[in-house]
Amino acid sequence: VSQPSGGRATGTRIYSWSCPTLMSPGEKLDPIPDSFILQPPVFHPVVPYVTTIFGGLHAGKMVMLQGVVPLDAHSRFQVDFQCGCSLCPRPDIAFHFNPRFHTTKPHVICNTLHGGRWQREARWPHLALRRGSSFLILFLFGNEEVKVSVNGQHFLHFHYRLPLSHVNTLGIFGDILVEAVGFLNINPFVEGSREYPAGHPFLLMSPRLEVPCSHALPQGLSPGQVIIVRGLVLQEPKHFTVSLRDQAAHAPVTLRASFADRTLAWISRWGQKKLISAPFLFYPQRFFEVLLLCQEGGLKLALNGQGLGATSVNQQALEQLRELRISGSVQLYCVHS
Repeated sequence: VSQPSGGRATGTRIYSWSCPTLMSPGEKLDPIPDSFILQPPVFHPVVPYVTTIFGGLHAGKMVMLQGVVPLDAHSRFQVDFQCGCSLCPRPDIAFHFNPRFHTTKPHVICNTLHGGRWQREARWPHLALRRGSSFLILFLFGNEEVKVSVNGQHFLHFHYRLPLSHVNTLGIFGDILVEAVGFLNINPFVEGSREYPAGHPFLLMSPRLEVPCSHALPQGLSPGQVIIVRGLVLQEPKHFTVSLRDQAAHAPVTLRASFADRTLAWISRWGQKKLISAPFLFYPQRFFEVLLLCQEGGLKLALNGQGLGATSVNQQALEQLRELRISGSVQLYCVHS
């Protein structure tokens, strides 16, 4: 018997369960630090939904939830960050996020379940979610507290009552249609950071993201601007490139992943190669995130939230860029600049 909130039993449930796929059968991988591995997003899971959080939670981790509140939502939904996944005994819940619609004043309840007992609940009024509307919720985990934004606006913060390191499971229950769940690291670039990273939705099989993918840069690139590319490496990858082109279709700088020798490199306009010293992350069925931060005279690179240095690019050349072009053996989920 599972209890969605407040300790009230609601009967036996059939759970949608997900275990993240991180490698192909028989695949031999080079050692990669856990901090470089991102769990693939999950699209359209059936609720109730429970999944393992690969590597658990730690400061700097971000969970993104995209969905829709049904028009006929009369009750509530909840997102639980749990310390385990057992049904009996019920696991501790470090952070219970529970929007409620069944009252005249919709609100959010946050709480912690420890040793089978709910602690003192915290209530936030002025719920920023509406029946029939879509939403994007970011859960940003810091050292002492979790901060939550709804549709790009800060909504609440909640101080931990249990160690964050104990959390290894995500549970979603109630009146909600989930479109995607993403697991990311925060933007490592101080220059491009805000209180919350910009929440850009994951899109599955979007015509705008068909590869090769072209994304316009009508004003070029200016210092502080961040390019985001997120996707999944295909089963039998051959190549992957992210190139920045000017009006004459010249590419002053290209980022290229070579699957033959498992290297990552910057390629100059004249074909010169500069290898990037980093673990090779682009393995079949692996999720990846490429961040490029424009700074005065160059670009900084981060893969899966880990900074990997910079390459020099003439400032005038950056301002004259007009196209971001992505090609290769990948399926794209998000491209933004």
